[in-house]
Amino acid sequence: MTTLEEAIEIPINAKSTEGTVRQIQEVIGGTIQERWGEYTLTVNNLNAHGSIRFITFDWGVNLLEYDIRFHKNFILIMDASEYNPIHFAYCLTGYCGHRFGYQSEIRKLEQFQSVIITSRDGGHNYGYLPKDEKLEINVIQIARKQYLKKRLNNVSQLNKKLYEVFMDTDHENTFAYFGTFNLKLADKIAALRKVKQKGMIRILQIEGMIYQILSMHIQQHDRAMKEEVLPTTLLKRELKIIRNLAKKIINNVAKDYSLEQLSSESGLPQAKLQEGFKLLYAKTVTEYIRHVRLEVARDLIATTEMNISEIVYSIGFSSRSYFSKIFKEKYDISPNEFKNRAELPVEEVSHQA
Repeated sequence: MTTLEEAIEIPINAKSTEGTVRQIQEVIGGTIQERWGEYTLTVNNLNAHGSIRFITFDWGVNLLEYDIRFHKNFILIMDASEYNPIHFAYCLTGYCGHRFGYQSEIRKLEQFQSVIITSRDGGHNYGYLPKDEKLEINVIQIARKQYLKKRLNNVSQLNKKLYEVFMDTDHENTFAYFGTFNLKLADKIAALRKVKQKGMIRILQIEGMIYQILSMHIQQHDRAMKEEVLPTTLLKRELKIIRNLAKKIINNVAKDYSLEQLSSESGLPQAKLQEGFKLLYAKTVTEYIRHVRLEVARDLIATTEMNISEIVYSIGFSSRSYFSKIFKEKYDISPNEFKNRAELPVEEVSHQA
């Protein structure tokens, strides 16, 4: 990624996420509104159109989300001597760039890519925001000293690299990890953006989802350090096709899918389909279809009056005995036993557990 020409600089020397957004507001304009601890900067002018929201939690973690299109090139020049959290960033839509102050090359954060970045004390982070590009970027920021004071945050379980990053509370080192494409993160972050609840319930639900997203970032880095990340020849466009196929299977589990038919429908060779499903879902196409059907069956058993035979046929299986066999293999309980448990009052279930 080359340097953005005629970019407008936004100096950031704030000591918090809130201060950062307010300094962005000073340059691009807009208004900030607060509701239940959730702040949203809304902009609709010659500089940009869209919003930037942030939520600060009392355990040293902040959520910062861009859903905006800039009409000019901007560069965030962030002074790490004032506020230097660990940034867990994910680009849902568009792209942006980053470099440390001592670097000349700008690294590109592409759509569906995750990065983990932190600077050293006294250093600078440069964030490059291109014009006329729809940006949906999710950033979880962790203030290390505050985070480590929370007793539940046992970072000793992290791999050596990330453990050193978390324990570097004096901010002596820089760190940057640019991950591979991760569509599981895309799904989780898209769900975060669609939370409909209001008030305190909304904030609690968002907080829980942030924990999940953070853990997915850490798991991806851990797999990369253990060299468990599968090399792939798939293009981003092809990964999108496979993701859409997976959603289609979820929305119509009863359909009689075949690898040949899915290959013809998607325009992707069967080998690429298998590679993509293994990369995104750690399953072959057949294993993924079976997994989705069993998940739907379990929900139907627990939440409807349908009998087992009706459920078996409704999810696309023709053999009840085969369904019972693979259901027990997956959940370690037979469908009938699971149904009987689901129908018991809460008190009886607790006594049996």
